[in-house]
Amino acid sequence: MSRINANLLLMLIALIWGSAFVAQSQGMAHIGPMMFTGIRFLIGALVVTPLMLMELRRLGRRKQTLAATDAWKITGLGCLLLMGAAMQQIGIISTTVTNAGFLTALYVPLVPVLGWLVLRHRPHWSAWPAALACVVGAYLLSGAHGLSFSRGDVWIMASTLPWAVHVLLIGRVADRMSAPFLVAGGQFAVCGLLALGWSLLFEPASWAGVQAASWALLYTGVMSVGVAFTAQVVAQRYAHASDAAIVLSAETLFAALFGFVFMGDRLNTAGWLGCSLIFISMMGVQLVPLLTAVRRST
Repeated sequence: MSRINANLLLMLIALIWGSAFVAQSQGMAHIGPMMFTGIRFLIGALVVTPLMLMELRRLGRRKQTLAATDAWKITGLGCLLLMGAAMQQIGIISTTVTNAGFLTALYVPLVPVLGWLVLRHRPHWSAWPAALACVVGAYLLSGAHGLSFSRGDVWIMASTLPWAVHVLLIGRVADRMSAPFLVAGGQFAVCGLLALGWSLLFEPASWAGVQAASWALLYTGVMSVGVAFTAQVVAQRYAHASDAAIVLSAETLFAALFGFVFMGDRLNTAGWLGCSLIFISMMGVQLVPLLTAVRRST
């Protein structure tokens, strides 16, 4: 897969994740945040199960086996997913869809910083202004409704650290194992089982609540987790982590769009300017390195 195709796939993922904010917000009216997180990630694991079985057969034909360290890596990714998804879900209870989209995008500048500090990966210079423009654009987009930091906002800000670490590591783990579907499904199962276990111990549970939230659970489980998170594992084998973070931040733009359609949100001039900055940053992080390479080759 080429870098451009990987970035286009990441754009589709951002579209799905942006639409999922509405479903996550509405589903929380019926069940607790950890139960919602657990069920939707287990649904995602079921969606990926056929691909996992195909991959296991392929590895068997090649006489390849997974090491114990691989299981620990998948477990670690699942724990990062749990922390990020659970804190985001808790935060959505007491904040708006627009604020949630903006604050989640704060992981964007964290990715190149962590990549530089932890992995010693020096990103292309264009990643820094693009990340800054993306965050400023997200601020303007959220500011269209008046940004105020509630308890929910703090939870979502806290979720950006595990999201950033996950974006940084997921491509490396999947590429080294050469088993993207096993990585995807395995991390979903770990996240789902831990979250569901927590909810059964500490949250009130009712079958009626699960039924009432069924459409939100199915949409976020199948599309947001099963399709989008799995596609992320595949795409990030071919995309730089800092590039991926910036393209994925388009979920902020899509969250505002779906909020406009389904939740009655409206954008002012600052909001439209924010959308423009996000779009420019996404295009810049893809085009500037390509143009630089073309100039060097001529």
